[in-house]
Amino acid sequence: MSAPQKTTRRSLLVTSAMFSSLALSVPVSYAAPSPSPTPSATPPANMSTVGGERLGQPGTQVELASGVPVLPKDLSARSWIVADAESGEVLAAHNAHWRLAPASTMKMLFADTVLPKFPSSTKHKVVPSDLAGLGSGSSVVGIKEDETYTVHDLWLGVFLASGNDAVRVLSAMNGGIEATVEQMNEHAEELQALDTHVVSPDGYDAPRQVSSAYDLTLIARSGLQKKDFREYCSTVTAKFPGETKKNKKGKSVRGAFEIQNTNRLLRGDSDIPVYQGIAGVKNGYTSKAGYTFTGVAERDGRVLLVTVMNPEKDEHNEVYKETAKLFDWGFKAAGKVTPVGELVPPKSAEPSAQPGANDPGSGSGSGEAGGSGDGESSQKPVVGAAAEGGSSGIGIALGVTGGLLVLLAAGAFLVNRRWPLPDLVRRRR
Repeated sequence: MSAPQKTTRRSLLVTSAMFSSLALSVPVSYAAPSPSPTPSATPPANMSTVGGERLGQPGTQVELASGVPVLPKDLSARSWIVADAESGEVLAAHNAHWRLAPASTMKMLFADTVLPKFPSSTKHKVVPSDLAGLGSGSSVVGIKEDETYTVHDLWLGVFLASGNDAVRVLSAMNGGIEATVEQMNEHAEELQALDTHVVSPDGYDAPRQVSSAYDLTLIARSGLQKKDFREYCSTVTAKFPGETKKNKKGKSVRGAFEIQNTNRLLRGDSDIPVYQGIAGVKNGYTSKAGYTFTGVAERDGRVLLVTVMNPEKDEHNEVYKETAKLFDWGFKAAGKVTPVGELVPPKSAEPSAQPGANDPGSGSGSGEAGGSGDGESSQKPVVGAAAEGGSSGIGIALGVTGGLLVLLAAGAFLVNRRWPLPDLVRRRR
């Protein structure tokens, strides 16, 4: 794309963002109606218009034109969205603002809210009250009372095993469930994820707990700015501390067991391969929510986010299959299709922010993701290959430009082309 074309495109984005900011000035009661006790079987006629008018309309929203590939057939999800993670353009969407039960994709908001508060090397001894309130049938990583875990261990349990027990322990460290839920709701509002209402921090089904494909994509985009978040959500397998037991000689020993990421596009399964370029983010399932998933993937320098909620097809790994189809479409359509909306910025986006000024990725206070002794050495992040060409200049650029580029003037919000995954040299091939 020539320089004049880039300038024109950027100007259009600025103009679009200005109108979006005006749309966001309507009362919150209109943009985010109070959550209904149970979502209806069909999308409401009027939904939030955050990100653009078309995103508030029911049904599929896409601008097909000459050269734009048609959308995949047989998509059965109640709601989905395909967006450019860096520019924020929404390439296509289906009931994007339909407020549905999110299941464990809610853990992305939990992590984005709580992860910066504790260095990964912090240790915590679990007491019985830490695990109180675990819902029946909850997914757990296997935390035991009276055992000590590092924060690094606990986050691996959250991201890989989707452990509600790990969420409960981290919430206890954070002042309790009630305080954590309040902070998550405040953070959702800050992100302008106004469809989201948190009741349980682990995503376990609860009355009035809802989110949307649009909001989950916003939340993932925010989380991926954090280095530790990127590291955890892209980890395939890791060693998790086991229970302390006495060996045959009567000596207390503590072993470890392997945990695997439940994201099938990252790990692969019998009927679905590892998706090329996948780098996270989070999946979920409950009987009320069905299967939910938000994923991020990179190909040829372009990073896409896809969220799929509750496919109606009752087939094995259907949520991942539909996500893969939407990724494939998005990579073919990107640069050809006219966006139908945008991912809006957080409320606190600063006008003075400069490219690479501060790396929001180091929010955990650990400096390096997973810096917790033996836990770090056992971690197996996504295997990757250096970018083609292999020049040190590219590597330096990927590291230096990890910060958020924000130009906020009269509602304009532009994002650095290298955000939010500057370390995708770890990408899957």
